[in-house]
Amino acid sequence: MYWTLEVSLWLTLPLAVLSGALLVRIFIIFHDCTHGSYFRSRRANDIVGFIAGALTFSPYQHWRWEHAIHHGSSGNLDRRGTGDVWTMTVQEYLSASRQRRLQYRLTRNPLVLFVLAPLFVFVIKQRFASANAQRRQRHSVWWLNVTLLISTTLLSSLFGLASYLLIQSIAMAVAGTTGLWLFYVQHQFQGVYWERNDKWDYTAAALRGSSYYKLPKVLQWISGNIGFHHIHHLSPRIPNYNLQKCHDSDTRFAEVTSLSLLSSLQSLKFRFWDEQARQLVGYAHIRKLEAGRRADRRSAPRPVT
Repeated sequence: MYWTLEVSLWLTLPLAVLSGALLVRIFIIFHDCTHGSYFRSRRANDIVGFIAGALTFSPYQHWRWEHAIHHGSSGNLDRRGTGDVWTMTVQEYLSASRQRRLQYRLTRNPLVLFVLAPLFVFVIKQRFASANAQRRQRHSVWWLNVTLLISTTLLSSLFGLASYLLIQSIAMAVAGTTGLWLFYVQHQFQGVYWERNDKWDYTAAALRGSSYYKLPKVLQWISGNIGFHHIHHLSPRIPNYNLQKCHDSDTRFAEVTSLSLLSSLQSLKFRFWDEQARQLVGYAHIRKLEAGRRADRRSAPRPVT
């Protein structure tokens, strides 16, 4: 990519995009290592996981800890906030302040959610440990930051800071946007599972709260079979290279919600969880409810003075 910059930026761009696509696959390997599933050896998982984490700017132990929380709370309305996309209920949004509403609308804006947020998470947020992280998780963040500082210094000295930042930024943007989109559509679709803590069930959350994203073979390879997300949530110890085999082994998995590239675009309109209707809804539903409230207030009898 650096050599092509001397010829034309238009040669560098497609290579950087391809690099970003390969980073998605590397991240899936990293992801499997955090589950201890990619290798039988725990040591091998830790070593490869750290290297893959360095390539994708993700602290191995810290990410492993937070992702485990996601698996134990996915679809649980009372345990939102770790490793998931911020999703408010209809009632929470209607009761929220104007500032809170604006914050939520900005966060769920596609440009912010799929372009700015991934860069922020991978480049900035993951350079700091969570407040309640333990010593081991904190150290993994520090060691990764040292590794990134060394690699960035070396690559910048070899290729020049501007060239390095240009190539790395494009690759990370492509990888981050693709990764977040995959994660988003696998948990934000019509018919998805959400329950309060007292009714939440792990198996139901896995099979009804995660979609089967049916991708073309090339994209399935790049994404490391993560489209079989229902299998992954049902048993995170299954490595990505065995997910399709597991899916094909039992006809009951055919009942899981299946999404195609085209049908997955419908997920963009979903913004809130309606607890009464038990479905995801968009802003049109909110406007309808607010219009009904205003009509009720106007039609209510005025007090006699």
